[in-house]
Amino acid sequence: MTDEKERTLHSINQYLNALYGRWRAPLLIFLLAISVTACATLKNEKSGEPATNTDIASPAAAPTADQNAKLPELPAEDEEENDPFESFNRAVYKFNDYLDRAILKPVAKGYNFITPTFIKTGISNVFRNLFEPTVIINDALQGKFKQSASDTGRFIVNSTVGVLGLFDVAKHLSMPAHNEDFGQTLGVWGVKEGPYLVLPFFGSSNIRDGVGLVADWNTDPVTYIQDNTARWGTWALRVVDTRAQLLGASSILEQATDDPYLFVREAYRQKRRNLIYDGHPPARKFE
Repeated sequence: MTDEKERTLHSINQYLNALYGRWRAPLLIFLLAISVTACATLKNEKSGEPATNTDIASPAAAPTADQNAKLPELPAEDEEENDPFESFNRAVYKFNDYLDRAILKPVAKGYNFITPTFIKTGISNVFRNLFEPTVIINDALQGKFKQSASDTGRFIVNSTVGVLGLFDVAKHLSMPAHNEDFGQTLGVWGVKEGPYLVLPFFGSSNIRDGVGLVADWNTDPVTYIQDNTARWGTWALRVVDTRAQLLGASSILEQATDDPYLFVREAYRQKRRNLIYDGHPPARKFE
């Protein structure tokens, strides 16, 4: 009877693995679609006009390898607040904030308290190293081939000499870390950011970055861990590690403003703009 139960559980586990592998990307698309649909509904209720999808432009050709090539100028919509669905976004923000205060923040504080600093550093380094394949791919897609080669070397060094990324050896070899993702790549290609959105569980985003998130998920090595327990455990540890690093920032946020939603929105948009322009965005134009 025990063997039969074990076989049944094994079959269920295999089914869940296959189901998860098939639906992990559609899950993100589904969450994004829910947000967009709800936003469009709110817009229609306010204006009485049919919603039209004119927020995303067709991407232009990828930039050349010339690192001095001028990045596309931000569309006019990027110079404005671009938050037509603020009431919906605020509701999702409150939901995410409640989950954070009730679960994630206390867990992150406990993690910070019981985990020695050198272990936390090693864990953060491992997750940074697991992000490198996404960075390398997007380096190339943006025409940053020298940077792609450097990041490839960084990934190899830290995965071997650095013991699967526990130690950041590459930073001592003139191979600094970079931050590239598919949302940035779409921005470099000229895709408009679209309306600001707050996604359930995922937080601040927009149409462009929401699409990029699906691609990022599929270049994440953790996605392809076959064992369910190991995969979800790794994701959970990554979330807790990231949240623990932001404990100081959340305290500042609570004290610095009476409207955290607006603060987070503008901070997110400024950060994404700086990342797209590699820290050197053009000056904003004021009429």
